[in-house]
Amino acid sequence: MCIRDRYKILVIRNDKLGDFMLAWPALSLLKAQYPDSIITALVPDYTRPVAEMCPWIDELLIDPGRASFIKNVVLLSKLIKQQKFDCSISLFSQTTTSLALWLARVPKRYGPASKLAQIFLNRRLVQRRSRSLKPEFEYNLDLARYVIADNGDTHVQVPEPPFLTIGRTKTDKRKQAFLADNIISNTARLVAIHPGSGGSAGNLTLEQYSTIAHRLHDCAEVFFIITAGPEEYELASRLSALMQDIEHIIYHSTKGLGEFTDFLSICDMFISGSTGVLHIAGAMDIPTAAFYTNRKSATSLRWQTLNRKENRLSFSPPDSADADDMSSIDVESAADIICKRLNHA
Repeated sequence: MCIRDRYKILVIRNDKLGDFMLAWPALSLLKAQYPDSIITALVPDYTRPVAEMCPWIDELLIDPGRASFIKNVVLLSKLIKQQKFDCSISLFSQTTTSLALWLARVPKRYGPASKLAQIFLNRRLVQRRSRSLKPEFEYNLDLARYVIADNGDTHVQVPEPPFLTIGRTKTDKRKQAFLADNIISNTARLVAIHPGSGGSAGNLTLEQYSTIAHRLHDCAEVFFIITAGPEEYELASRLSALMQDIEHIIYHSTKGLGEFTDFLSICDMFISGSTGVLHIAGAMDIPTAAFYTNRKSATSLRWQTLNRKENRLSFSPPDSADADDMSSIDVESAADIICKRLNHA
């Protein structure tokens, strides 16, 4: 068997932030199924602060970075071999890591039966993710269930949201301090708008975000927080200029994803395009309103957030428009729907 008490499992999700967050249900299932196993996650350095918050990860292995292909494979295979893993689960199919796993002689190497990378795996599951017929986190769960079934076990139930918790006492104290510092009423809803995309496909224009903010301001008691990553302050400032007649602040994240995540926990609503920070909010079960393209590989179904259905809103171009035409989204109607959700929360 691959998994028994104290067995070492390597879970690989070393791509983008949002992709990593959507691995949390699979990680929770594996840990619930095998509580005495040691689960290590292979992640890039920039997602480390959030990975350290995951209760189902025991140890981290940091991807060595972007050297040449050969150097990456050699270095990564050495790091993996040193850990003496009993099995690996590649949630992200990549030739570099799959070859490294093979060179490190990991006994059982699970992953999707796709791309060239699969030839280095010896346990493959046909998924056809390119069809985008289900959420990404469900594809990850299917791989976890495949591992469990391959070991002759019946999988336990997946934990319910939230998958990421900060702690109610800590969040309440931070929220009360924020309200006091900014002279905000205790009855106001804190609405975060994140105009950055982090390179993800499709996003609204700043003018569209401003329209949503003004519409919400007219129909609900809200205070806006424009959130910005380290390289996004100029973008946030431009949106701020369009919202100068509405009370708001800019929260510029400069202290890493851990601090950013702590701050997001005080928000009552998070509005953005399909980007990594959206999936942090979803993992915390914060109500989200997300804007997606209709492109097959980037739909609201494929990149569905982890929050409960009642906390999840999504908007896309109509079928009559081009799949990537975000300007075709009726943001005023979207704002009205968001407003109803805010007023009935």
